Amino acid sequence: MPSHFEGSVNLGINGKNKAEIISETKNAEIERLNQFLFRTNLLRVGEKAVWTPLEGGVSSDIWRVDLPARTICVKRALATLKVKADWRAPVERNNYEWEWFQFVYKIFPKIVPQPVAHDAEMQMLAMEFLAPEDFKVWKDQLMKGETNADFAAKVGSFLGEIHAKSAFDQDVAKRFSTDRLFFALRIEPYLLATAEKHPELGQKIKKIAEKTLAAKIALVHGDVSPKNILVGRENPIFLDAETAWFGDPAFDAAFCLNHFLLKSLFRPVSKAGFFDCFKSFRENYLKQVSWETSEEIELRIDQLLPILLLARVDGKSPVEYITDEKIKNRIRLIARKFIINQNFDLSIF
Repeated sequence: MPSHFEGSVNLGINGKNKAEIISETKNAEIERLNQFLFRTNLLRVGEKAVWTPLEGGVSSDIWRVDLPARTICVKRALATLKVKADWRAPVERNNYEWEWFQFVYKIFPKIVPQPVAHDAEMQMLAMEFLAPEDFKVWKDQLMKGETNADFAAKVGSFLGEIHAKSAFDQDVAKRFSTDRLFFALRIEPYLLATAEKHPELGQKIKKIAEKTLAAKIALVHGDVSPKNILVGRENPIFLDAETAWFGDPAFDAAFCLNHFLLKSLFRPVSKAGFFDCFKSFRENYLKQVSWETSEEIELRIDQLLPILLLARVDGKSPVEYITDEKIKNRIRLIARKFIINQNFDLSIF
């Protein structure tokens, strides 16, 4: 279990030593977690489950759970995200992540884990466990400079297809009417927090933020990042849809494209490969755009890109791997240029 269950032995409450208190706390937490399994009929009285914490993102607790008959993955949304900034978000986002998995699994069952169970009251969901020895995290490969433009093309193409299948669908719009959540998880911490750090750009950034939040076009994942994409046997596997929202699909495309730019600046020796991924993702995503013209969505993607680039050094969720101030300042310089001029150009990187 996590380190907060560990400690040295000394006297604590009611004469109990610290180790005993920690053990009781750990057991009480396991009992609470097991309630989810009992409530969703994944565990029966007399059976045991083994909970193993997994490394995850900043917004949820994630476990591998070994049941008597199978292994699953369980997520529980956190009210306070695990970042340095004070960043809180409603836990009901777990409901919408479950709904996003349900929607996509019915259409493209090979690009998401199979949904298993959900408990809205406990804000927990269970899904198929994908073994790390078989499914590699795309970010890990990219961080080593291992780029694959064909894989990036598949990510862009499937993302475009999800957007196309949901575009202007009023039922989907009602199911994912999550403006409040998307504002708390994306608009405020990424766009508006960055605008506050750069008041000279504030008006332009706020205008794009308002435009983005007002768009009601398609089902948006909201966190299409290489850390949330597994390299499957044939296809990419999309994870972590806590920010699911019926809104502007340009946000998803820009959010993912931004990671290729960040990594090209962090690892310039692999820049050509990252640019190939950027171009391949973008080209194949745009091939799926049927709900508007390519020119219209490209304009919004290019407006969001430099803001998101700047947000990953000066927003509430900076990328952890860029710590060199020289790289940060270069990102600030490039982003400022594009935000002011509003004409994105890959050749400046």
